[in-house]
Amino acid sequence: MPINVGHDTAKARQKLTSGDQSVAYYSIEAAEKAGLGDFSRLPAALKVVLENMLRFEDGKTVTTDDIKAFSDWAANGGRSPREIAYRPARVLMQDFTGVPAVVDLAAMRDGIVALGGKAEQINPLNPVDLVIDHSVMIDEFGNPRAFQMNVDREYERNIERYQFLKWGQGAFNNFRVVPPGTGICHQVNLEYLAQTVWTDKDQNGEEVAYPDTLVGTDSHTTMVNGAAVLGWGVGGIEAEAAMLGQPISMLIPEVVGFELTGKMVEGTTGTDLVLKVVEMLRARGVVGKFVEFYGAGLDTLPLADRATIANMAPEYGATCGFFPIDGETLRYLRNTGRDEARVQLVEAYAKANGLWRGDDYAPIYTDTLHLDMGTIVPAISGPKRPQDYVALTHASSAFLDVVHDYRGTDTHEAACDMVSEGDTITAPADPRKSQKVKGEDYELRDGSVVIASITSCTNTSNPYVMIGAGLVARKAAALGLNRKPWVKTSLAPGSQVVSAYLEAAGLQEDLDKIGFNLVGYGCTTCIGNSGPLQPEISEAISEGDLIATSVLSGNRNFEGRISPDVRANYLASPPLVVAYALAGDMNIDISRDPIAQTPDGKDVYLKDIWPTTKEIADLVEQTVTREAFQSKYADVFKGDEKWQAIETSEGETYDWPPQSTYVQNPPYFKDMPAEPGKIANIENASVLALLGDMVTTDHISPAGSFKESTPAGQYLRERQVPVREFNSYGSRRGNHEVMMRGTFANIRIRNEMLDNVEGGYTYGPDGKQTSIFDAAMAYQEQGTPLVIFGGEQYGAGSSRDWAAKGTALLGVKAVIAESFERIHRSNLVGMGVIPFEFTGGDTRKSLGLTGEEAVSITGLDSIKPLQEVPCEITMADGSTKKIMLKCRIDTAIEIEYIEHGGVLHYVLRNLAKAN
Repeated sequence: MPINVGHDTAKARQKLTSGDQSVAYYSIEAAEKAGLGDFSRLPAALKVVLENMLRFEDGKTVTTDDIKAFSDWAANGGRSPREIAYRPARVLMQDFTGVPAVVDLAAMRDGIVALGGKAEQINPLNPVDLVIDHSVMIDEFGNPRAFQMNVDREYERNIERYQFLKWGQGAFNNFRVVPPGTGICHQVNLEYLAQTVWTDKDQNGEEVAYPDTLVGTDSHTTMVNGAAVLGWGVGGIEAEAAMLGQPISMLIPEVVGFELTGKMVEGTTGTDLVLKVVEMLRARGVVGKFVEFYGAGLDTLPLADRATIANMAPEYGATCGFFPIDGETLRYLRNTGRDEARVQLVEAYAKANGLWRGDDYAPIYTDTLHLDMGTIVPAISGPKRPQDYVALTHASSAFLDVVHDYRGTDTHEAACDMVSEGDTITAPADPRKSQKVKGEDYELRDGSVVIASITSCTNTSNPYVMIGAGLVARKAAALGLNRKPWVKTSLAPGSQVVSAYLEAAGLQEDLDKIGFNLVGYGCTTCIGNSGPLQPEISEAISEGDLIATSVLSGNRNFEGRISPDVRANYLASPPLVVAYALAGDMNIDISRDPIAQTPDGKDVYLKDIWPTTKEIADLVEQTVTREAFQSKYADVFKGDEKWQAIETSEGETYDWPPQSTYVQNPPYFKDMPAEPGKIANIENASVLALLGDMVTTDHISPAGSFKESTPAGQYLRERQVPVREFNSYGSRRGNHEVMMRGTFANIRIRNEMLDNVEGGYTYGPDGKQTSIFDAAMAYQEQGTPLVIFGGEQYGAGSSRDWAAKGTALLGVKAVIAESFERIHRSNLVGMGVIPFEFTGGDTRKSLGLTGEEAVSITGLDSIKPLQEVPCEITMADGSTKKIMLKCRIDTAIEIEYIEHGGVLHYVLRNLAKAN
């Protein structure tokens, strides 16, 4: 809620009239006139943060020096070391991260009662929306009954979780749940929840306008930046603290300006553009920074394409990718059914407060990049990182490189050289393997596309690429083409509006003809809920040790994420997903070669089925209407009959069912003392894992399915849960027992302590190879602290707090890496685990670490933010190495979090004291 406490920023409070509305607002121009600094050339993204400071200035948490630091930022070329306390207007959650967040809130209610407080003290102070979108799994596909069967299975699997969320909806204030089958949280946010400019009453009952801002428990919360709403992903623990009124501690960020010029050319899509942007920004290095897009190119870039670029900010490493308010923002708000008075207020507010991108928009940036959109070509990205950009013309040859890399052959020799044998010139042996599929009249080979999925908020929010996919399907069906029989195809729109315009255009029928039937509204394949492959196909992949591939219109393609049967995953636009389903093979150069044959044997090329820009634009204009958005979102919180029929318990505290394998009371606050302790030095810690570069949160805490042989599988079998009902790690995040066992359990993670072993294994205290979970429990029994070593970009990827929660519950006291991604570093601190970075060029490799070492870190009992501290490593032979580590406790408040054992402990104790 906006406040006015009568301090220096009271002069910044002004009146704004828009139509019949009269509201108060905090004027940046008035703050300048009051002598607080020169803010005229701040980027719009940073002005949103500045306005937050003006509105919440109280002389304590936010001071006038914090505000003046923004002027210093501009004077110092876009840099400032200032720590600030930022308060977003609202919080967005999805169910995979939302369930554990609500579990934590419920546990905090128990905890505060134990400390002598009242349960109702634990309540969101800011609006919280939770959208159930991560639970639907693709069990059924390629037929008209797929959607209903998948929905039925979703409710069967997740009824305990849904009962718990309905309890939370009734028990907590300011907490709403969007039921299953509605859409993906980021698309629902973009199309309905977001307002660009928010209004609320202050403590005196006066209406105040201010920028719509949020944090979300999903890394792709950044998508809404396409509509000039400043938002980014945080871990669930940080979001919970924000809900409970705790400001987000952050440094004033650097802002990288990304200038777009020119316009997209025929045959290219917004997906092709974003894949190039990801490659460029990841190479530049923007972790922890804001990126703001500007330039004349924005004049021709529809908001759907902007949202696609903003969505993938986690993939290029930035905190957010922001687009300022302009005429296209207003057009989108109108077309998606926002109230006209709100649209007028957005325009009036943006122009009055310096947030409007006009012809004269020329802010100061910390750094800049430039891209001419006329140079964009069709592309895909893979096989395991979003920044692995591949022009479509090089896709098949790039896949051959993947094969050679996996098979251990020399790519250049095999692909380019010829071997002379007398007068005969022969090519080297093809390294690609193949395997007959039992009971079928085809065989698979390295490169066979076994999953083709139109999925994810990234692209299904964009009608241009979705209509484009439908037109590719229409032209293909008209020629008698169909998906290859080994390809598992699926269509999972991000909202019901997508189905409305596909049906209005008659394109859903065409998509159905080639296997892209509706399977559900949710994240599906992109989050790892691709469902099982046909058993015979899965068996052939395993028997032949094949490099099976997937192609999806998503934002993530990390190892082990999409399917346990698939080793190479490629991100692509929805039209290209359809094309690859028809081709069925990554070895085919679909940019030049025939992708399929008609029933009478005629070759069909990609150009034969690719729609023109005009064809797509005309259909978008005809079918994507304001009325469709208003109709589909009219009862967004109501849900279907299944949701309405769910019965749940009532009461201020949750009645934890002891038999539940989905929801358990976590141990975070058990026997918690009323007062915190001091940060302790780490003495003679053992190494739990020695990890490489780009270890993602998917590696640390996978979201997908797991087998009976895993520690999590064994735990469930001991509780009589049949394998068919295992569901996924993501769906069981409300149960710490499952999630501890799933930590560092990705099937593709590689612990360098072991030779050529994939999966979550390490050495236990007895020196024998065992699961990481079992080793950690054995070390805990001995009272031995643990550390993790890593490489560059440790913790990249999803915002999932369980990557930090699981690390903490395993007994890890410190993670030492070359660099950290923003969200995971914050999550570790929020769970009481200290992140450290190597200094002076040291790495795990330069130090010759094997995992047999003992690690001691001192100076923690008097630690300061970003301080360097000594670390002594005792090698296996008894010798020692002394190095300096940079402690990545970045701010003063984070020191307090570590002292308390985590941010939730800090909040809980403070609330108990207030009582």
